[in-house]
Amino acid sequence: MHTRKHSRPRLLSCIENNSKDRELCVSLGRRETRMKFLGVEFAPVNIPFERRLQTLAVFQWVLSFLFLGFGCLLLSVYLLFTRFYFISLAYLVWYLADRKTSARGSRRILWVQRWKVWEYFRDYFPIHLVKTAQLDPKKNYILSIHPHGVLSTSAFLNFATQATDFRGKFPGIEANLMVLPGHFSFPFYREYFMSTGAVESNKESMEWLLTHRGTGNAVCLITGGALEALEASPGKYVVKLKNRKGFVKMALKYGACLVPVLSFGETDLYLQASNPDNSLLKRVQVTCTKYMGFSPPLFHGRGIFNYTFGLLPFRKPVYTVVGSPIDVEKVDNPSQEDINELHTTYLDALVELFKQNKTKCGVDESVDIHIVE
Repeated sequence: MHTRKHSRPRLLSCIENNSKDRELCVSLGRRETRMKFLGVEFAPVNIPFERRLQTLAVFQWVLSFLFLGFGCLLLSVYLLFTRFYFISLAYLVWYLADRKTSARGSRRILWVQRWKVWEYFRDYFPIHLVKTAQLDPKKNYILSIHPHGVLSTSAFLNFATQATDFRGKFPGIEANLMVLPGHFSFPFYREYFMSTGAVESNKESMEWLLTHRGTGNAVCLITGGALEALEASPGKYVVKLKNRKGFVKMALKYGACLVPVLSFGETDLYLQASNPDNSLLKRVQVTCTKYMGFSPPLFHGRGIFNYTFGLLPFRKPVYTVVGSPIDVEKVDNPSQEDINELHTTYLDALVELFKQNKTKCGVDESVDIHIVE
């Protein structure tokens, strides 16, 4: 018999008091019997139905994130050669008229954000959103999220759905997750993605959110970008931030508060092929990222019926800790000195947030955060 152990951080008393979770863990410890064959560890047959629903919820998200856009594109091309060609043509007209929406606040549908499937998604890991300070709805914010991880799983759940109750924890604040603009190039898929409130990750989109909706807006930016995904490795916290100062300049220009956000456990969800900085693999990955706009990490997690290999993330707890806001005074034309000073202040706050919360979130005391170029 083999059972997995999860750390039980002291940070969330609700976890300590969740008797339902404890009973489930005890039950699984008694009943799970895993089988290994040719080095592959297979899932037991007698898994509770709720856990199967959790697995399916995550599986549909991974497939959607990786393949649904291309699937919709192929379907649209196929329809052009059938008697339903008018569907693709009508959508093309709609897209041309609506193409700016993804950079102008998107088209959030709260009903989609509150789908039951996201709750199963949350409980699979589980993922927790931890509030450490209040956000004043009379101000605007740039939430800078670290680390990227392989697929930014916790960032999507916390800031593009209501599964972890962002609205309840931060009343009066509207969150918009910024993602690669390429997600909004695929027909039909873009409508689905925009319904979560996700927007394009670019200057135009950020400016619109900080100037056209008054106050109470939170621009949620995974600051390290696609290249940081190549650094994702279990137990390591590598943040590409030394030379990334664009978000700081935007905060100064529009007087938006900067908020450091750390997702402890995000880098534990997948295993990635070893890619040291001087390796051929890393050079190829960096080149592909430069020209394609997204990184191609070689990674694997677990499968639906096995715990050894597949596209599903591992069942590891993730704690997304939202730090205290750094008040920023508006400067219409910030100087490089202004930008550097605020950038240093932000880095200090990020490191302090990591130190204060790492052991509470199951990270060993010896682990440090590494800020690189």
